[in-house]
Amino acid sequence: MPDSVFYALYHHGYARVAACTLPVALADPATNKERILEAAKNSDEQGCSLCVFPELSLTGYSLDDLRQQEVLLTETETALTELAAATIDLLPMLIVGAALRHGSALCNCAVVLHRGKILGVVPKSYLPNYREFYEARQFTACAQLRNETIRIGKYAVPFGTNLLFEAADIAHFCVAIEICEDMWVPVSPGSVAALAGATILANPSASDITVGKAETRDLLCRSQSARCLSAYIYAAAGEGESTTDVAWDGQISIFENGQLLAESERFPSGSRVITADIDLMLLAQERMRMGSFTANARAVAGDTSAWQRITSTFTPPLTNLGLRRPLNRFPFVPSDPHRLEQDCFEAFTIQVSALKQRLRNSGVKTMVIGISGGLDSTQALLTAVRAADEMGWPRTSVLAYTMPGFGTTDKTLASANILMETLGTTHEVLDIRPAASLMLRDIDHPFAKGEAVHDVTFENVQAGLRTDFLFRLANKHNGLVIGTGDLSELALGWCTYGVGDQMSHYNVNAGLPKTLIQHLIRWAITSGYFSQTVSPVLTTILNTEISPELIPATNGKIQSTEDTIGPYALHDFTLFYILRYGLPPSRIAFMALQAWQNAEEGSWPPGFPDAERKAYDLVTIRHWLGKFLYRFFTTSQFKRSAMPNGPKIMAGGSLSPRGDWRAPSDGNARLWLDELERNVP
Repeated sequence: MPDSVFYALYHHGYARVAACTLPVALADPATNKERILEAAKNSDEQGCSLCVFPELSLTGYSLDDLRQQEVLLTETETALTELAAATIDLLPMLIVGAALRHGSALCNCAVVLHRGKILGVVPKSYLPNYREFYEARQFTACAQLRNETIRIGKYAVPFGTNLLFEAADIAHFCVAIEICEDMWVPVSPGSVAALAGATILANPSASDITVGKAETRDLLCRSQSARCLSAYIYAAAGEGESTTDVAWDGQISIFENGQLLAESERFPSGSRVITADIDLMLLAQERMRMGSFTANARAVAGDTSAWQRITSTFTPPLTNLGLRRPLNRFPFVPSDPHRLEQDCFEAFTIQVSALKQRLRNSGVKTMVIGISGGLDSTQALLTAVRAADEMGWPRTSVLAYTMPGFGTTDKTLASANILMETLGTTHEVLDIRPAASLMLRDIDHPFAKGEAVHDVTFENVQAGLRTDFLFRLANKHNGLVIGTGDLSELALGWCTYGVGDQMSHYNVNAGLPKTLIQHLIRWAITSGYFSQTVSPVLTTILNTEISPELIPATNGKIQSTEDTIGPYALHDFTLFYILRYGLPPSRIAFMALQAWQNAEEGSWPPGFPDAERKAYDLVTIRHWLGKFLYRFFTTSQFKRSAMPNGPKIMAGGSLSPRGDWRAPSDGNARLWLDELERNVP
């Protein structure tokens, strides 16, 4: 594969689509045809594979009884055949609206054009005939019309509500159409089409605008895309439509699985075209994981052979078109301030409520926790304190210990002591160095002989002793050991197995990724749950480099976790897409490059420090992605298979063997590493 193909969005399972609203010339198919063609050519230049235009876009919607005029119907067919011929060299499939005769009936239709042909025609299933709409006066409803043929000029093409339009050379590209009112009924045609396999639902619409209606349309589109695990493209009529009794706003928007990808301003003057890159691979993965989707399809859609599948060849460009869709650098951390605040509140509350339930059922009287002065133990301590408050326990029921070892710095030791003191827990310093020195001497470790050997044994003696002390203290005080290790560390296996920081009685942080924990602590400062006397030390902890502090500082430089295992920002990015969607490494590398290649572009989470706003090139991304894959698939699963209880918190998933992630402890990373090697330059 040429290296340049790596940068092509179509190579990675995306498809660029467009929603269009144009000034309409009422009862003038020839003029509207030219405007549609101009927008289609513009979309072709941008690499779009689909363009959706409004309902009755060839004539205008607001014609009332003019819809039935013979001369207009004939000119509409002529414009359609000319437009079809003009698409022969264009990439995008066009969906345009037209009133067409079928037998003795007149139907409100969406016509699908591609590569010089009219591929098929989908009629409107349900006609609005209330308030300001009287479509049944001119049109015939076609909800049950299937497997028929309609003639348009020289074309005899498939006609019916059971048509699906597929791409021969774009994986998972399958389009179904519902027209305006069809979306507003309880069980829409698009819902059934999605169950039959459609991944893209297109809605050519002519919905008029009244106060508050745009929000309702937005809600329906968002909901339809979420429930159907699909993309949803909505294009409404606007400028040029008659305002005799109603007005029009030209709303166009693109959604995917409940997420807004693109929208334009409403009430536009002139043409508006929006584009977005929909993730067809992600949609396919979502449907595969959600077994109830397939079960519902079998129950509702019935025999999928009843659907007529029309296939067309696109030959999409395998060049660098960029990527047009929101893509968070931190997929576990929303960039929207209100959503981030809500997520932090919910995450913290989940931690607290889960811990309270475990405390009630266990019959214990205390919580035992080790405090390092770092992010994870701080978040766990805040959770324990809040749980004690809500249960009516004194804060002294939280037995907090800081346990300095050979790499502990004065800064983190001071932070730990101040944190415990200001929160009002018990606070003791338990120096593990004498016990660690004894163990190192008993196992004949070189460090005990004065040699500066700081190997994994040296580190794990300290990590193991800390946990061993905590368990015995819990026995002594009728308590539970509260775990502090997070989701990111579990993914990488960055924890000491057994009697080490991998183990606890209950781990409140097990479902939290490292990249979210700092925002939770920042949120805790302003939440009102804790005295403002705690805020300065929380700020200090937020600004402290992540370190296990097991190895003494060298030339003033402390042991750095991210120097050893890589940036948590990149690891959490990979973890989200491996765990949530099972995406291939090359695809994750492509996405990471789009998100991280330029620190000046895109949004950052609220409050994210300017000094930490980094960029990563493809070489760096590829390197650390390989390290993640090896650790995640080869060396770490045995630790996750024996992990203690702890609540799932993020929709992105958890690593509990009793929940979201079940895998053999003796697996290997060969397939993933080979895919990375082959497909990422």
